[in-house]
Amino acid sequence: MAAALWRCRRRCRALLSRAAGALRARRGLAAGPEMHFGFQTVTEEERREKIYQVFENVATKYDVMNDSMTLGIHRVWKDILLHKMNPCPGTLLLDVAGGTGDIAFRFINYVRSARQRQLQRKLKHHQNLSWQEIFESYQKDKFNSLGDSQVVVCDINREMLKVGKQKAQHLGYSEGLSWVLGNAEELPFDDDKFDVYTIAFGIRNVTRIDLALEEAYRVLKPGGRFLCLEFSHVSNPLLSRLYDLYSFQVIPVLGEVIAGDWKSYQYLVESIRQFPPQEELKAMIEDAGFFKVDYENLNFGIVAIHSGFKL
Repeated sequence: MAAALWRCRRRCRALLSRAAGALRARRGLAAGPEMHFGFQTVTEEERREKIYQVFENVATKYDVMNDSMTLGIHRVWKDILLHKMNPCPGTLLLDVAGGTGDIAFRFINYVRSARQRQLQRKLKHHQNLSWQEIFESYQKDKFNSLGDSQVVVCDINREMLKVGKQKAQHLGYSEGLSWVLGNAEELPFDDDKFDVYTIAFGIRNVTRIDLALEEAYRVLKPGGRFLCLEFSHVSNPLLSRLYDLYSFQVIPVLGEVIAGDWKSYQYLVESIRQFPPQEELKAMIEDAGFFKVDYENLNFGIVAIHSGFKL
């Protein structure tokens, strides 16, 4: 009963917010309150449009720029996220803002390995099986290498999804993988559907983080887990100054040289500085209804992984 009332309150609040935005638009007023687009002050609608344009511009160079900006360390951070998730065969994952597929591909690899270990343990406990029975067991497993696991990649940007699908085809990923065009603030999925929700380097680009967190809570099954990997705030003063110097003086230049786009990467740097610090984001996740919320800083807080459970 309490859970139903909580869900009803969240939905009413979201509907009222969207209705108010639509009413302001019809009256010709600003589309929502003023908010940040990097260091600029814009309306809610302008922010959505500008962020969409940023990722449309950078989609084809997104992976190359991630390697360049982080010196490849983003790969390690994503691996840590998967180990923290520790998915088992049968897990249903929703990866939001995951257009280029980095988390989805890691999830598939991780589950395949777990499934293989599961099969080996099973065979060890059946030492008396004949060669024919062992062969048939492997053949059967070959057609279900993920143990019914599924990952759904949801992204609001068509170009990012297009790049992800091309990568999946090139790398040979198809089993247990689907792609959905959708908004993190209004996900096109039923309630209580997924075991795990991930969003990696995406939540700071969501216009209404509160709505995105409420949607994450809604689509997770009871007992489901929320995981967010995002750039955060460095606590060490000396490292923070060096990080700022690198971010503002080097990353936009790399964006211009590699992607021919200074402004988009200037925004990405600025958006990190405007993003809530670790404790503030933790409180927002708790406000959305999650329990056992905590976070782990990586590389002195350059990034952080926040975790919470729907109980």
